[in-house]
Amino acid sequence: MREVIVFAEGPTEERFIKQVVAPALHGLQIFLKPQLLKTSQSGKGGALSIDRFLLNARNTLKQRPDAVLSSFIDLYGLDTDFPEFEGSKKLADVHQRVALLEQALHRAVVQHVGCRADRFVPHIQPYEYEGLLFSDVDALAATEPTWGKALGALRKVRGLFDSPEHINDGYETKPSRRLEDLLHPKYKKTTHGPRAAAHISLETMERECAHFHGWMNRLRGLAQP
Repeated sequence: MREVIVFAEGPTEERFIKQVVAPALHGLQIFLKPQLLKTSQSGKGGALSIDRFLLNARNTLKQRPDAVLSSFIDLYGLDTDFPEFEGSKKLADVHQRVALLEQALHRAVVQHVGCRADRFVPHIQPYEYEGLLFSDVDALAATEPTWGKALGALRKVRGLFDSPEHINDGYETKPSRRLEDLLHPKYKKTTHGPRAAAHISLETMERECAHFHGWMNRLRGLAQP
């Protein structure tokens, strides 16, 4: 059995990991346990800072010496103090950007904690969790009976980008804001997010989202021989 603690920056990501991702790995004897990572003492307001991430990483890895740590945090809204944040902005493709950020985060955690390199599997989702829901907009629209009215608009958005993970990070154009504007009843992250993901399926999201697929494969690679 391999225990993997996954830092989730919000309850939507926490439920997605618990309800959709974790069950897919049980057959490999990999048990994912999401851990909500608060952005502050109160858990309200502000972006997740690197200091808070490192503090929680150290505590978790010290307390669970046999566990592996991973993360599921959004690129959108990432605190500017994360290592290589400014350098990553110079890269044209979002996949290159998150790869650089993950490499820098991996070095920072290993150095700060003093752990083996294989005990931390970083993942930063471009640009945010809701991008995954554009992997199959037909299935997304079927989540609520009235959402079918927005199917044409959802297809139009999806057609503008190379992949769901390229739907961008502007305040008015990030994936979650697009869903909130287009869907009625209004898209609610914690209610609709995991339910829509289950409709779409993990297989489809992996097929459409290369970076997410890479993370899933790294988790599968943790299976004991």
